[in-house]
Parts: sequence; C-alpha cells; structure tokens
Amino acid sequence: MAKALFGYVVAPAELRVAEENAVLRAKVRRLEQELVELRAQRDAAIAHELLSLAGDNAEPALA
Repeated sequence: MAKALFGYVVAPAELRVAEENAVLRAKVRRLEQELVELRAQRDAAIAHELLSLAGDNAEPALA
C-alpha cells in the first residue's frame, strides 16, 4: 500500500531525478575507488623508483 501511495503522490519527474541521483552517486563511489587505487599504484611506483635510485649501498638518512 505504501509503495502504491508513494508512486501516486510523487510525480514521475521526481522519481526520475531520484533514480538519476542514485546512479550518479554510484558512479562517484566507483570513481573515488578508482582514484584510491591509482594513487596507491603511483605511490608504489615512486617508492620503487626511489629505492632503485638509492642502489645497494643505501644508508638510512638519520644514520
């Protein structure tokens, strides 16, 4: 009954906007996750490059 009333009371345009909002929120979540993964890959690549530049005779900076 509540669903029927909701569909009757809420205009179709409002339902479309709500659906589009949900789709866009999901897309933002996916893009945020992709950004986290890309940042982690970038940080790993930078760390690898710094370690390779240091070579085998690297000493701790505070030693």
